Amino acid sequence: MLVSLYAQLQRGMDSVFEAYLGPDGVLAGAVGEIEDIPKRNTNVWLLGKRYNAIQELEPIRRDIQSRLWCTYRHGFVPLGEVQLTTDKGWGCMLRCGQMVLAQALIDLHLGRDWFWTPDCRDATYLKIVNRFEDTRKSYYSIHQIALMGESQNKAVGEWLGPNTVAQILKILVRFDDWSSLAVHVAMDSTVVLDDIYTCCQESSESSWKPLLLIVPLRLGITDINPIYIPALKRCLELSSSCGMIGGRPNQALYFLGYVDDEVLYLDPHTTQRAGAVAQKTTAAERELDESYHQKYAARLSFGAMDPSLAVCFLCKTRDSFEELLQQLRQDVLTLSTPALFEISQSRAVDWDTADDIEWPAMPDIDWPASSDSEPFALVGNSSDVDSKARERGGD
Repeated sequence: MLVSLYAQLQRGMDSVFEAYLGPDGVLAGAVGEIEDIPKRNTNVWLLGKRYNAIQELEPIRRDIQSRLWCTYRHGFVPLGEVQLTTDKGWGCMLRCGQMVLAQALIDLHLGRDWFWTPDCRDATYLKIVNRFEDTRKSYYSIHQIALMGESQNKAVGEWLGPNTVAQILKILVRFDDWSSLAVHVAMDSTVVLDDIYTCCQESSESSWKPLLLIVPLRLGITDINPIYIPALKRCLELSSSCGMIGGRPNQALYFLGYVDDEVLYLDPHTTQRAGAVAQKTTAAERELDESYHQKYAARLSFGAMDPSLAVCFLCKTRDSFEELLQQLRQDVLTLSTPALFEISQSRAVDWDTADDIEWPAMPDIDWPASSDSEPFALVGNSSDVDSKARERGGD
């Protein structure tokens, strides 16, 4: 049954984009310059940075290329009971979750002004990219995300929504001490401040665990309501922006900026071979590293976006979180009626959050003890991950 489901998903969800995208992520058969950015004197916003479309085309492309581009892969270690060796046709939302988390880690550990080059062998960068390789040992591999999805009644090979992926990432980061990141998922389109302070406040008020805030939204029934578009644009202009997990119907995309009335995105629907970047000492490892970078973003009308999406923000300090709250209240939530989402000091009585839900038993996980270089893998199917997370200081 699962094999049949996988086959149907593979046939039904393959992206048209892949048909004209070559093996290196370059438009196949393109003649002349690729029109990824319109040739007109207008602003381009990219993860909180403003560029000029004509005067700063190459800096725009360099910035896009420095993001981690996570795509379908083939030839990885068999996954799940059906022994899948590719996520083509079902893993696009998982890949988008990887991209937003990777952006948070790059911004946190390398800075927003850091740029990738093919010769980059920065140790911190390699720690980040290694975490997304398609092996059972990688913290945020397709294996870890898909197997964790089974705990939320999502079979391996089944398509996941942005909220489910966000909840999985929230669990996985608890076991990665080096990343030093907390993920909070705002339920019911409401950012609850007490929950966030509990999640990020450590031993004293001056101590703060960096926060990746993910706010899942439903902005329409079948189409996105246009009243929300100005607020979405403003979110992408904020310096704390980590982009948006979303897409168009049945096709997940990672939105990282916009130009005029079009949103810019990286598309995961290109199938590349699996492999290890490792320490990037061989030609094969360097080639694999280059496969994680794409300098040409694609464009989509805001009106064509699927109404189910999640806006994402990184707050490295408590002060940056307070600044984000002020910007949201003054510059985002005032742009539409009703507002894009709500901010509340505390959650209402009898309101369940993801932490209140009794999820099915989580897989037993052999997590690393201390060194981030030690491998780990999902094994068995017996113990409760959340209890382990609390033992290690998870929220």
